[in-house]
Amino acid sequence: YSKVYAGHSLMCLSGRAEAQFSMLIPSSSTVMEDKESSLKLDVFSAYPMEMRGLDMQQPKSLTITRDGKVEDLKAMLKPATLIGHQAWRAVYEVKQPGVYQFAMEPAPYFDPEEDRFIIHYTKTVVAAFGDEKGWDVPLGLKMEIIPLTRPFANYSGNIFQGRVLLDGKPVPGAEVEVEYYNRDDVYTTPNVYFMTQVIKTDENGVFTYCAPWPGWWGFAALKTDRKKMEHQGALKDVELGAVIWMEFTAPLKR
Repeated sequence: YSKVYAGHSLMCLSGRAEAQFSMLIPSSSTVMEDKESSLKLDVFSAYPMEMRGLDMQQPKSLTITRDGKVEDLKAMLKPATLIGHQAWRAVYEVKQPGVYQFAMEPAPYFDPEEDRFIIHYTKTVVAAFGDEKGWDVPLGLKMEIIPLTRPFANYSGNIFQGRVLLDGKPVPGAEVEVEYYNRDDVYTTPNVYFMTQVIKTDENGVFTYCAPWPGWWGFAALKTDRKKMEHQGALKDVELGAVIWMEFTAPLKR
C-alpha cells in the first residue's frame, strides 16, 4: 500500500529528497457571476513537483465551512484516478456569496519506514461573488494553518504569511514544507534540494513565503503529537500536519 499523506519528507537510496502532499485542489479559487458555479474538488496524494501520484484511502471527512456553518461533504466523494492512482473527487454547487473553507481529514496511516502514524489536515479557501469576509477564521482542526494573508486572489510574487496552530495554540519552530503543484509538468528543478522549499515558524508560529511563479502552492506544517496510537500491540508516535493549498495568479494583460 502506498504512502499517501502530506508533507512527509524522505531521502531515497538514490539520494533524492521528496515530499508527499495530500492535495485538496478546487477547479478555481474564486467564483464570479459570469463563471461556472460548480466547483470540482480533487482530493488525492502526490509528490506534486514531480507529478508522481500515490494511492489514497477514502478521507475520514470532507467539510465546507461558510459563515460559521459546517456542511459534511463526505457523501459527495466519488472514486477517481489522478496521476494514475486512487483518488477522490466531489462537485459542490456554489449558490451564495461568501468565503468557502474546504477541509479534509485523512484516515490515519501507519508508515512502516518511519515507524509512526501520519495524520495531515488539509484545507483550501474559495471566495465567491465578491464576498471576502471570514477568510482568517479558524476551523478548529487539530492542527491548522491560519492565513494572515488573504488566501485567494493573490498574484505570483506576493508574500504569503500563515500562523500554525496545534490544539488552537501557536506552534513556534515548526517546520513548514512548501511545494508547487506542477500539474502541466512545465518546471523541473536544478537539483534535489529545490524540490521542496523548507521554512520554520517564528516564536508566534508565523511563517512567510513568496510564491515565485503562478499556480497552486502547498504549505505543510509538521509536528509530533503528544499522544501516541497503538499499532500491533505497541504505542507509536503520530506525526500531525497542517496543510493549506493556495493559488497564485499572473496578472492579465489588456
